[in-house]
Amino acid sequence: MDILKSLGHPEEIINLFKYKIGGCRSVMPKLDYDSMSETLRTCYAYLNQTSRSFAAVIQALDGELRHAVCIFYLVLRALDTVEDDMSIPLEKKVPLLQDFHMFLYQPEWSFSESREKDRQVLEDFPTISVEFRNLGQEYRDVISDICHRMGVGMAEFLEKKVSSMKEWDKYCHYVAGLVGIGLSRLFSASQLEDAEVGRDTELANSMGLFLQKTNIIRDYLEDQQEGRAFWPQEAWSQFASRLEDFASPQHLSSALSCLNLLVTDALHHVPDVIAYLSRLRNQSVFNFCAIPQVMAIATLSACYNNPQVFQGVVKIRKGQAVTLMMQATNMGAVQSIIAQYSQEILQKVSAADPSREKTLRILSLIREKSLSPAALSSRAHHISPVYVSAAMLLAALSWQYMNAAAGHIHTYIM
Repeated sequence: MDILKSLGHPEEIINLFKYKIGGCRSVMPKLDYDSMSETLRTCYAYLNQTSRSFAAVIQALDGELRHAVCIFYLVLRALDTVEDDMSIPLEKKVPLLQDFHMFLYQPEWSFSESREKDRQVLEDFPTISVEFRNLGQEYRDVISDICHRMGVGMAEFLEKKVSSMKEWDKYCHYVAGLVGIGLSRLFSASQLEDAEVGRDTELANSMGLFLQKTNIIRDYLEDQQEGRAFWPQEAWSQFASRLEDFASPQHLSSALSCLNLLVTDALHHVPDVIAYLSRLRNQSVFNFCAIPQVMAIATLSACYNNPQVFQGVVKIRKGQAVTLMMQATNMGAVQSIIAQYSQEILQKVSAADPSREKTLRILSLIREKSLSPAALSSRAHHISPVYVSAAMLLAALSWQYMNAAAGHIHTYIM
């Protein structure tokens, strides 16, 4: 079935075949579990249990950054599990979220009242917190700060609808932008990346917002079926009296107008994505960051002006995903991919679309940035072989199938 979907794309068939026979798997990084403490080995076991997509991609990071990001992920997974658990009454959940960062320094703290599937990270939180305290101070400060800010933000939106476009940005900042900021600070703390990567919070925030908005846009129907609503009212109220109306065939024209408006809004983060990636120097960090971003713009292209967003699930082809992941290992290739999908969106812009002029303007800017020789030359020396991204192929393949709204941090580790 995967091959049938890629019949018109020979390169995808070749790359999918390579992936199916496991040609890259022999070079996946292998962790030295013998040298780890028992608690750290348990943390990696929890990482593999709770994140099929990020376990391998985190393990492909270089040096001590790998352990820091693993613990960062698990801490945010535990926080997110509290936020997602509808069985916890608000009067208990709000202080749990707001105070969660303090539990990192309480060796005995755990929480056994969750009914969520990932509750083991709460029930055995002492295992995670002890490894947090084993990290260097520079890593602990970042993780604790982001955990605090995210918990406060989650508590704010527990009973609050996303109404304005400004609030949409704020919500996405809390659940995704902060992850991008935290990761960037960890990259710099490890000295694998320049200090400027961690200092520029605006670019890091855009990295997270681009992924989060893409998932919210794509997951309209699933969220509606689950009783969730993340499309901002300021956008959808221009075209319908109720957000759920977009799922009705008679409202398709209005639904597509709103969809295209939101895709256009998300595209405004792409110039920041290009600027951010062009600063990266370490190959493992570059792959870690670049692959989800190219998957996101491919997904946005698939969603733009597509009625299927309101009728089912929009997914890019698996062969397409594998090809993107094999290619996106240097800045020139990433810019080419961004230019390609921007052109695909451009070809679908309707003369009657209410957002047409805004869409054309941002696509023109993206084309200019994606052809920029400055960004291209900044990583010209990083022409990386396919084997460097082998773990990414295995790790990121499920990215486009993940439900962003159901588990806030599933797709925000860039």
